[in-house]
Amino acid sequence: MYVPPDPDPTVKPLVFLGAEMRKRRIRANLTQDRLARTIQFSQSLVGFIERGERTPSQNFMQRYDDALNAGGELVRLWAHLTRGASPRWFRNWLEVEHEAHTLHSWEPLVVPGLLQTDAYARVVIRGEPGLTEEQVETAVQARMERQKILTQSTPPMLWVVLDEGVLHRPIGGNKTMHRQLERLLEADESPRVSIQIVPLTLGATTGTSGGFIIAQLPGDGDTVYIESATHGHVTNRLEDVEAIRARYDKIRADAHPQHVSIQLIREAQTSWI
Repeated sequence: MYVPPDPDPTVKPLVFLGAEMRKRRIRANLTQDRLARTIQFSQSLVGFIERGERTPSQNFMQRYDDALNAGGELVRLWAHLTRGASPRWFRNWLEVEHEAHTLHSWEPLVVPGLLQTDAYARVVIRGEPGLTEEQVETAVQARMERQKILTQSTPPMLWVVLDEGVLHRPIGGNKTMHRQLERLLEADESPRVSIQIVPLTLGATTGTSGGFIIAQLPGDGDTVYIESATHGHVTNRLEDVEAIRARYDKIRADAHPQHVSIQLIREAQTSWI
């Protein structure tokens, strides 16, 4: 089993990744120019990434890995390092999410991370004060990597409840919002994804205080992730889980049925053209 090398904590993750890529390329006796032509990316981009000055996409990493016959090692290292871009308190949740057979999500403000497009995610993440563009791009890649649980051989059931305001909040402009709502419609085509909308006409609801996710794990009790302004809270404490479960049940009872919710998403999408 491949174990990614532990990066030097004094070296930025992208610099460490680039150095490992360069070592593998040199060991394969390939010049940057030849490799760039093989993977059909520019030599300048290869150089930027090997110097740790750009964040590689998953597509770039897969082509780079294939060209060097690395057997997926570089892709796994990339995933390991971009996952490390997540705050330490959130990494515990990623483990829970990966093992869950069912996820119940409530979001009153934005589309949940598991269903965000990269453009939408980029705007949301940029809202965090003090992040550099490099940190933003690394976080976006980590979020896209996280979404792979929905395309694995046995994905979890995902039950999403959104406030109707999410469909009309201008995040990233018309093009970004149109594509994001299209992404929701695409996701709902899966038999393992359900999306419901809580109508704005309800006014204040049980869920206006913040979003959360409930994870159901095989052979174990539920674990919840509760959002806050500074950092999330992950717990399987029975009292907390029961309180969140009761809140979720009330929110979902207030939501439109799925077919009505999907029609609302379609109507909202047309307003973002």
